[in-house]
Amino acid sequence: MRNNIGVIGHPINHSLSPVFQQAALDYLDNKNIFEKWDVHPEKLEEKINSFRKESFIASCVTLPHKQNVIALIDDVSDSAKAIGAVNWIYNKNNKLLGDNTDSSGFIRSLTEKYKFLPKDKTALVFGAGGASRAIIYGLIKSRVKKIILCNRNYDKAHIVSRELSTSKVKIEPILYNRDSLANYAPYTDIIINTTSLGMAGGPAPMTSPITSELISSKTFGYDIVYSPLITPFIKEFEKSGAEYGTGLSMLLYQGVEGLEKALNIKAPINVMQKALDAL
Repeated sequence: MRNNIGVIGHPINHSLSPVFQQAALDYLDNKNIFEKWDVHPEKLEEKINSFRKESFIASCVTLPHKQNVIALIDDVSDSAKAIGAVNWIYNKNNKLLGDNTDSSGFIRSLTEKYKFLPKDKTALVFGAGGASRAIIYGLIKSRVKKIILCNRNYDKAHIVSRELSTSKVKIEPILYNRDSLANYAPYTDIIINTTSLGMAGGPAPMTSPITSELISSKTFGYDIVYSPLITPFIKEFEKSGAEYGTGLSMLLYQGVEGLEKALNIKAPINVMQKALDAL
């Protein structure tokens, strides 16, 4: 069956979601096809309106639509509201509900795949965009002790810190320079890159936001970039002898979370992982 579940974005050919989501649907003997829907921003409202049918199940949402869909749907979850972005839309009793599983997917990948428990840890986060907000929200929900936020634009980091800090978890914005990083990076438990630095096809594909001499071998590294799989950021952690997680795991687990909520089932994570590994 078609047009009931898929992913919307523009462009969309790069999306890996249909690969592992279809593997899950086939394993579950679900007859739906997980489709790619290339939706130009001018056609977004029309596409969202097409979801208002009884047979529609869910849609993953990727760039550039994560913010713009919010005004076109009926309600959003607490996580989507706090993060300011939607990456899944579900049909719940013929109402379109927007959700954000980037944060919960990130935490599940940390705890289930890498056995890293964020509670009471200190985190250093690079970047202050939408992905950063999702990561920070997940860390706060997991009861980290403290978050250090580093961004090239300090003012933007300060805004995110002010908006997302809570009474229990303070976010400290710092300047993006070596001296500033040297005062914090070696003493953190986890360092996360949410920027486009190191991304294939991006503006700085050979660049890491941090170098190995500022990384403790006891610090866990996590790069949400998954193309290439081993990014410049990850290579710096390899040099320091530290453990790390890759962006494909966050991609997988946000999809796991989304599928479980869409179908009210337990996702076959091993099947979905194997589909990704085969690429």
